[in-house]
Parts: sequence; structure tokens; C-alpha cells
Amino acid sequence: MMIDLATKETVKNKILIVDDHPFIIEGYKNAITRYNPKEFEFVITQAKDCESAYRIITNPAIAPFDIAFLDISMPPYEEKGMFSGEDLAKLLSDYMPNCKIILLTMYTELLKIKTIIKTIDPNGLVIKNDLTFDELLFAFDKVIKNEKYYSESVLKMLKQSEADAIEIDQFDKQILFHISKGTTLQDMTQYIPISVGAIERRKINLKELLKIEEGSDADLVKEAKNKGLLF
Repeated sequence: MMIDLATKETVKNKILIVDDHPFIIEGYKNAITRYNPKEFEFVITQAKDCESAYRIITNPAIAPFDIAFLDISMPPYEEKGMFSGEDLAKLLSDYMPNCKIILLTMYTELLKIKTIIKTIDPNGLVIKNDLTFDELLFAFDKVIKNEKYYSESVLKMLKQSEADAIEIDQFDKQILFHISKGTTLQDMTQYIPISVGAIERRKINLKELLKIEEGSDADLVKEAKNKGLLF
């Protein structure tokens, strides 16, 4: 939203920042509030995990956000099927379709990055190791001007390979999550609306997909984390 030249008054932009590290949130806020203060005014809302973000996004009393900064890896809100910033991005797209989304992550796995781009198509995607004060302002400038922004490491990874990304659906994500927590197959049905047999078949398929057919559940969890499919 640009300045209204007729009235010379700045137009407020609503920003959502979701990260489980308070000092990182403060860094984002510090950068955003310094962005063209004569032309822009920002109202910033923050959340520390998937649950607090879910409650904010789905609250009908809260006006839609213009831009959201979402960390990929955060404490989940299992009850509502929110396991990461990706899930929050999809939720935002449903509740606030005009909100521009900037995803931030520590993951540098090519397959994971390509999956994020294909399934979420964020307005911005930043590897945290690339992030500096100036870089954040540059990314913010691009996105607020309706341009797409990928940080340097993302661009390098996309150039390195044309290999297809491994993609898994929401049920597979939940299965991996519960395996990592030691949940039994029988107990998983309390959280995942499919049968024990379906869960077992999906687990076998996941092992085949990750090329560890003879591996244990611990091997499956380890490889899923290596591929950026489990946080």
C-alpha cells in the first residue's frame, strides 16, 4: 500500500510475524519499522508458535494482514493439524488470500526448497543464513512492490539441479511427526482420520520414497529430517 498523494497521509500496513525466537521477531520489527517511514506505517502482530498464529489468523475480529513473515520450523498445533509455517501459509491463503507471504527457514535441502515453492509459491523465500538487516529490507521492499524474492542461497540451489522434489501430503507429514514422537500405529488413528492399515501402507511407501526400505522407524525419521520433510 503506497502513500495517498491526495491527502499526504500514510496508509497503514498490517504485518504478521510468526517465529518461536523472540529476538528474531524483534529484529524483523526493527527492520520493518525503518522501511520508508515517511511513506509507510506498519501495525505489527506477532505469534510464537503454530497455535498462537492459528488463533490470530482464524479470529474473525482481526482484519486481514498485508504481509506475513512465517518461520518454517515452529512448535506445532497438533489439534488443528498445524505442524509448520507451511501449514500456516496455507491457512493464510484460505482466510486472507491477499496477504503476501514471506517464508524463512534454516533448511538448505534442495528437495525441500523446491517442494515449498511448488506447493506454497510464497512471495518471498529466505534462507536464514542469508539474512542480514539489509537483506531483510531488500526482501521486504521487493514483496511490498508485488515482486517475488528468493534469497541468494535459494537461487543457487534452484540452479544446481533440475531433479524433482520429493512431495508428501498432509497425512504423510502427520505420520512422520507421530513416528518421531513414538506414537504407535493404533494410537495414530486418534489424530489421523485414516485406518491403521492405511497408515502402515503409507509408512512403507515413505520408506520406499526415501530409499530405506529395510530401515527402521528411526532411520525413516532421520532421513525425513535430512530431506527437510520433518522438523
